[in-house]
Amino acid sequence: MPATRKVAAVSTLGAVTFVGAGFGFLFGETVLARRLIGVTDERPPSPDGLYGDDLPGEPTRLLVLGDSVAVGYGMRTRLTTPPAVLGYGLAQVLHNPVDVRSVAVVGAESSDLAEQVDRGLDHQADVAVIVIGGNDVTHLKSQKRAVEDLQIAITRLTQAGTRVVVGTCPDLGTVRPIMEPLRSVARLSSRRMARLQTVGAVESGARTVSLGSLLGPMFIEHHDLMFGDDRFHPSASGYAGMASAVLPAIADAVHELRSEPLEPTPREESEEMMPVDEAAAIASQQSGTEVRRAGRWAGVLRRLR
Repeated sequence: MPATRKVAAVSTLGAVTFVGAGFGFLFGETVLARRLIGVTDERPPSPDGLYGDDLPGEPTRLLVLGDSVAVGYGMRTRLTTPPAVLGYGLAQVLHNPVDVRSVAVVGAESSDLAEQVDRGLDHQADVAVIVIGGNDVTHLKSQKRAVEDLQIAITRLTQAGTRVVVGTCPDLGTVRPIMEPLRSVARLSSRRMARLQTVGAVESGARTVSLGSLLGPMFIEHHDLMFGDDRFHPSASGYAGMASAVLPAIADAVHELRSEPLEPTPREESEEMMPVDEAAAIASQQSGTEVRRAGRWAGVLRRLR
């Protein structure tokens, strides 16, 4: 064999060996992280029901879809789950009762949204909230296909007269049981998923809120407070923080549905207009950023908390 071919063969073999070793190392870290995170069969009580029933007016119907973050995995009481927090909070913002139905499932991937929409359409929701994507990332599913599944769900809901708000994939790089370099890989992959979700959701008629690290620095600086016992899913405080990030977008969607003027608060920054892909890139880096369609452009809102 000529010397050049020998060098090429050795280089190729070395590259394959390096990649294989790297993959094996990341796989080992993944297994270790799953053991550290742990799993429980406990599920929170159902959050379905009427919130703000002492308020006047017809109830606003809210549908919640998605994975364990939407369910409120780890919560032991109904009122600490995200659907309940959203129901109660929305009732106070709109000054009318809110009828909540949750069809979210622990462990759900984007491919499971079709079944969830099937179960939720009879609720005839005014507004729906979808939180999905984390399991697609951890299970190494096709992100393109995951976004297509999300778009199909959004289209079906909007065709039924429901406004949709999507909480994009959280930043898995904030999860402490995940060690480096897997943590960096998880961060890049989840941020890419969030960026793709933003583009796909906005183009399908939804508005998005970037959950990112849910509340950014707060989840990192106050990790013990904001994460639950498994150190992977949020605590009650963490879920409440997520709900507070999504709630303004839900309220705006309802006002829009009713053709009521939006009521910006002093804590809301001005809306910027830009191409959808540029808006998605910004939102993937800044937690709490809302993106919505504005003609051929996207409107970007950075809400102050």
